[in-house]
Amino acid sequence: MAAWLPVLKASLPYITQIVTAALPMFTSKRGGADAAELVPQQIEELQVAVIHNAEAVKELATQLQNTIENLGSGAAELQSEMRRLRRLTVLALTFSVIGLCLAIWILASQ
Repeated sequence: MAAWLPVLKASLPYITQIVTAALPMFTSKRGGADAAELVPQQIEELQVAVIHNAEAVKELATQLQNTIENLGSGAAELQSEMRRLRRLTVLALTFSVIGLCLAIWILASQ
């Protein structure tokens, strides 16, 4: 679940843009406006809003895909770094045990 927090943080600014673009400003019925004139105009407004929403969703999906790919590559880098650090830790522990044994041997032989 924690892996989705960066994705959510990255996509949050775009969600507000999508929501504001998704709320089409319909032509309201004016006093004696004819429905035959009003409906085509509202349909056109809806079509423009749908096209804009589709473009925004496509952009968001592309950014989300890039974010997920970056997370995957970052995880792979962290795994290799952890392996390297584990090897260095084992090596340092080995040298410290050898040094301790050598110190004990020197103190015992005096």
